[in-house]
Amino acid sequence: MTATGPRFISYGGGVQSTALGVLAARGRIDFDTLVMANVGDDSEDPRTLDYVRDVFTPYARDHGLTVHVLDRTKRDGTVETLWGRLMREGSRSLPIPVRMDNGAPGTRSCTSDFKIKVTGKWAKQQGAHGGRSCDEHAVPAVCSRHQRGQAKRPCRLHPADGCPDCTPANLATVAIGISRDEIMRANNRRHEPHEQIVYPLVGIGEETGLSLSRQECMNLIRDEGLPVPPKSSCFFCPFHRPQAWVELRRERPDLFDRSVQLERTLNKRREELGKDPVWLTRFAMPLDEAIAEPDALLPMFDEQSGQCDSGWCWT
Repeated sequence: MTATGPRFISYGGGVQSTALGVLAARGRIDFDTLVMANVGDDSEDPRTLDYVRDVFTPYARDHGLTVHVLDRTKRDGTVETLWGRLMREGSRSLPIPVRMDNGAPGTRSCTSDFKIKVTGKWAKQQGAHGGRSCDEHAVPAVCSRHQRGQAKRPCRLHPADGCPDCTPANLATVAIGISRDEIMRANNRRHEPHEQIVYPLVGIGEETGLSLSRQECMNLIRDEGLPVPPKSSCFFCPFHRPQAWVELRRERPDLFDRSVQLERTLNKRREELGKDPVWLTRFAMPLDEAIAEPDALLPMFDEQSGQCDSGWCWT
């Protein structure tokens, strides 16, 4: 189905989504809007926020592109941040994928709450919707003609033609920065009813003729005269590789100390509730013990990455 609604790049401030912005500036892909869901100035890596504000936004403006940085705004008009939710007095919310004693990440809602829903709200304000069907023509939300599904609600993919009570979908086209070397991450995120996801760097969803690796994205950014951005994520994300924690303690000890504070706060609450502790690394020990020295790695450290595969973070 061809989407007719708003078109925008999901911008995270990292390498791949910045490469999408450069391709858009060059007219290589058909997008002129980038949307960044900011999980909080107290939560995002400060280097990413600096890059977005000081480097890429001026570049985008000079090339006719628009960058929207969105906050999660509650009904009362106040801005909620991920750090604020985690550290709020009396909070029992645990939206980040903390590690359990076996090293496996727990469930998470941070990407959904602070990125997907925030961006989706903006897209709907721009007119995106999943279509509406009358009771007579309503079929499963994801029908058998496309993929399996159970939900019983109007099908956005082929509403009944000519029925005055049916409204065809007006899907937003959302470009996600997945590169060739991470192509297994493509199509891992569930599509929302109002959107169509495409992966321009590898030509999935839209034919772009591109097949770029992360390194080729970096080269593209350098060729444009821009510095290569750091990898985007929350500074306290439990999906960090061990080496990233080592570098954080060595180079930005203030953020490392805040991460230690977060882990201790979460475990103090869990102890009061009679629950097992959780960790920010997969080594089942406090962060400041797992990363005891800024330049020392434990013997079992490696480069295994459990990073979020939805494509909304780390790109």
